[in-house]
Amino acid sequence: MKTVITGATKGIGRAIAEAFAREGHDLAICARNEDDLKNFQSELQEKYSVKVIQKSTDVAKKEQVTAFADYIKSEWSQVDVLVNNAGVYFPGDVHSEDEGTLEALIETNLYSAYNLTRALLPSMLPQAKGHIFNICSVASLIALPGGGSYSISKFAMLGFNKVLREEMKDKGIRVTAVMPGATWSHSWDAMKDQLPESRLMKASDVAAAVWGAYQLSDQAVIEELVMRPQLGDL
Repeated sequence: MKTVITGATKGIGRAIAEAFAREGHDLAICARNEDDLKNFQSELQEKYSVKVIQKSTDVAKKEQVTAFADYIKSEWSQVDVLVNNAGVYFPGDVHSEDEGTLEALIETNLYSAYNLTRALLPSMLPQAKGHIFNICSVASLIALPGGGSYSISKFAMLGFNKVLREEMKDKGIRVTAVMPGATWSHSWDAMKDQLPESRLMKASDVAAAVWGAYQLSDQAVIEELVMRPQLGDL
């Protein structure tokens, strides 16, 4: 099986890559930092004996997303799983956030998934089977305080997922929106001394849920997967 994961070297993306490699999936991964990618590639291949291809990619730039997709297609004849995970968070309010915040978040959090999905679907459609996971957020469901344009971008990502689900349902490709609440990752590093570890979910919890959704029979799909810390949102 061949799985593509964006934003794969940190947080939820890294945990999902670990989960699928552990189960024997070959991986195509991208992130912006080339050294991180090479180190993670070596780690996965040594630990799980799978093939991992990687390419440094700024997913906010369409030409780089296209180059990543072209590289995948040059190496693989088909794609079985696509995880649109790459994203960025800038706190703020619509009326006071920096000029250009909305554009930056839409380009990274939405356009990247749209462009990569369009580029890779021709590698998925002929087999009439596959799974696309779009990593959204609980901010896709409710406007969070200080969410600003981040919430806007994640609402849009959930809308993209809903449209794609309708388009793919008779083509054999499952589509799932994953909406995690607060999850430990580098985004929360500044809060590690202020919050107990138990207050946030583990990235591996999200990865386990994604793998579980993938494991369902072809006759079933989890359309929307919502996860929150046991004590609720922060």
